Amino acid sequence: MIESSLQINSKLPGIEQSIFSTMSAMALKHNAINLAQGFPDFDCDPILVDLVNKAMKEGHNQYAPMPGILALREKIAQKIKSVYNVDCDPNTEICVTSGATQGIYTVIGALVKDDDEVIIFEPAYDSYIPAIRMHNGKPRYVTMNPPNYEIDWKLVEKLISSKTKMIIINSPHNPTGKIFSENDIKTLIKIVHNTEIIILSDEVYEHITFDGQVHKSLLQYPELAMRTMAVSSFGKTYHTTGWKTGYVVGPKVLMDEFKKVYSYSMFSANTPIQHAYAEILNNPAYYKELSAFYQKKRDLFLNEMSKSKFNPLPTEGAYFQLFDYANITQEEDFKFAVKLIEKHKVASIPVSAFYHDKIDKNILRFCFAKKDEVLIEAAKRLCKI
Repeated sequence: MIESSLQINSKLPGIEQSIFSTMSAMALKHNAINLAQGFPDFDCDPILVDLVNKAMKEGHNQYAPMPGILALREKIAQKIKSVYNVDCDPNTEICVTSGATQGIYTVIGALVKDDDEVIIFEPAYDSYIPAIRMHNGKPRYVTMNPPNYEIDWKLVEKLISSKTKMIIINSPHNPTGKIFSENDIKTLIKIVHNTEIIILSDEVYEHITFDGQVHKSLLQYPELAMRTMAVSSFGKTYHTTGWKTGYVVGPKVLMDEFKKVYSYSMFSANTPIQHAYAEILNNPAYYKELSAFYQKKRDLFLNEMSKSKFNPLPTEGAYFQLFDYANITQEEDFKFAVKLIEKHKVASIPVSAFYHDKIDKNILRFCFAKKDEVLIEAAKRLCKI
């Protein structure tokens, strides 16, 4: 062990290990079913693995161009045109990143300066706040409440000031599964009209929507597209979260700043994996069939949990299901989640972890991006409580 007497003035005081790492480590320790961390426990299509191997054997093993290989950027542009009817310039408006979280971090790093304020809707994905603080920005919070997690747009308007630099949007939303409605988007347009506010749109679950819902990218709205950096994830779409590859799309004036930071941090994403995604994007069935694929898993899990004392909340998209456990206990959600791991061998995420002030509503998040037999066994254990 390396010993040190150094005293460090932390840039992120109060920030501890992520809740995902904590609960996954506990799940491993107690041999519990891991419905905590958001990743599939099944393999991606073998064709995609073969395409990566093919790219490696063809010699695509050195640095890719900083914004990503042109073939992939062109395919991304074609996909955006096909899905959202939006034209994007693959040369100036698209950058391939080493995962969506890295893309989010770089957007914030490139555009948020000292004392800039960033509006966040909570519960929120836990990477937003540390990235803002790392760059001396100030988070401003809008709380969404169960069961429907509607946005209080009047509160958003009150928070807008000359210091407001950015609003972070996440739809489909992690952890709630909420999808931004047309009314939400129209209200957002009114709020940012005639301002210099930038929007960071986290759209990593764009192809996972349920019950006939359709994801609307902010890129589809000219009033928003001119100020939006949209982030997407190949990992979520192709069941390859460990490959850590995503992309960011935005207007050239914002992308130029993004690339300045990206070129001196990551520089480029994995080369052979980019070639594989470029080829597999030729078959749109992969992302067009994703909603039906995950809706079957959501419905299976809900059906298996129907005899439990857990109360499901509405889930419109993404691959998480929230459950209210107030019928079981009023115990704090973190303590109850630990008990589920230790006594019942099922891991979840306490939703209080998605609030900066740890608001506890007796709700847990379960990931249903798992094999059917795993979901059935997890539900069986939870139904015994």
